Amino acid sequence: MAAPCFTTIILFFLLIAFCNINQTLAKHKNPNSSSSLLLLGLTHSSSSLPMPKASRFSTKRPLQAFDMMEPLREVRDGYLISLNIGTPSQVIQVFMDTGSDLTWVPCGNLSFDCIDCDDFRNNKLTMATFSPSYSSSVIRDSCGSPLCINIHNSDNSFDPCTEAGCSLNTILKSTCPRPCPSFAYTYGEGGVATGILTRDTIRVHGVNSSEVSDIPKFCFGCVGSTYREPIGIVGFGKGALSLPSQLGFLQKGFSHCFLAFKYANNPNISSPLVLGDVAISSKENLQFTPMLKSPMFPNYYYIGLEAITIGNSSATIVPLNLKEFDSEGNGGMLIDSGTTYSHLSDPFYSQFLLILGSMITYPRATDVETRTGFDLCYKVPCPNNTFGNDVFPPITFQFLNNVSLALPQETYFYAVSAPSNSTGVKCLLFQSMNDGDYGPAGVFGSFQQQNMEVVYDLEKERIGFLPMDCASAAASQGLRKN
Repeated sequence: MAAPCFTTIILFFLLIAFCNINQTLAKHKNPNSSSSLLLLGLTHSSSSLPMPKASRFSTKRPLQAFDMMEPLREVRDGYLISLNIGTPSQVIQVFMDTGSDLTWVPCGNLSFDCIDCDDFRNNKLTMATFSPSYSSSVIRDSCGSPLCINIHNSDNSFDPCTEAGCSLNTILKSTCPRPCPSFAYTYGEGGVATGILTRDTIRVHGVNSSEVSDIPKFCFGCVGSTYREPIGIVGFGKGALSLPSQLGFLQKGFSHCFLAFKYANNPNISSPLVLGDVAISSKENLQFTPMLKSPMFPNYYYIGLEAITIGNSSATIVPLNLKEFDSEGNGGMLIDSGTTYSHLSDPFYSQFLLILGSMITYPRATDVETRTGFDLCYKVPCPNNTFGNDVFPPITFQFLNNVSLALPQETYFYAVSAPSNSTGVKCLLFQSMNDGDYGPAGVFGSFQQQNMEVVYDLEKERIGFLPMDCASAAASQGLRKN
């Protein structure tokens, strides 16, 4: 049965592509997994569902009475937030993703199925699943709800109820009691999550750890099967399905401080994810660059990259499409917590590699490049088989509004194998965009956002940056155990 099932899946993907539903934002070249690698580059970001037209239904969003703070725990491929869903609460850990809208959790202890997820299983990265039968407050979303129409990306608000088998009379009167039909939600790397739209109580925490609030009828996907998506996702985009939207934070904002990769899988430390007024107030010491409004993907966060400085050379002027959109809406730099590494488009990316490589004197590790898929890898000296302070050219991003952001070296050259014989290998953690001129011209990934406070000021439509030690910030807020 495995072969026919897989063939069906492939045909399904081709049908999606043919219908222009799977409009990929960024198709990344993932390094191959290997037991010798310390760092794996799987990505799971970038929903391909465009914003649907407004429906005849109105959407009323609850407003939070207090600001929120939830801890983020770092794992190999991103940052996890714990969702407390149901009555009584079930704790489900999911990826935080600014590059998509839908929040979904794996459902069913035995029935949840992930296709092509062996790498995650081998690394024991599977997470807890949600059991609807154990919650007294869970309900299916209705076929006529605005969020059902949204997830089905329908131009006609009658479509979901028609698909659900409602009579025309009940559709016209908005009285059809049938649930929202099953959905298929796609991601930029080719991942797919299929399930049913569900509502249940979600418990959130205030900035003061003693504050909690139960939000009823939060809408999320109860997912029974996926392709390359073994862990749930909480969407932080600007669409109606996203968590900030449903909880009333789209007129405010949120901030995060991603821990350095050395803390990955450390259960004793997490970093703060803050939503509400406290996330955007008293931030005069940050550098802010304006959000760009993408006509193609209005739910996502774009910024404009003006130049990149490498080493002591003069700034390298980037193509115009990294700071503005063309007539069809292509271009801009997507800032995305769900994409691991930063991406640049060719031919500029090739020019970037050429300039950077000309400044590095370490011998190339071409065998590692072939095995991992990274473009620049170097053999560096490791006295006593310990990595030291290797000398690589500094890289600085210049964003719109004179924002200058120097990347910490450990966020762009990182060890991919343990040192041996007093030598180790470090690789450049940038990759090329594979979509040509379609979609964003670049992606600012989560690995390059480590050890900096990133503020999404949605009220003023700007994004701020402040380099800082996120581990110290975590300790100051009681998120680090001794």
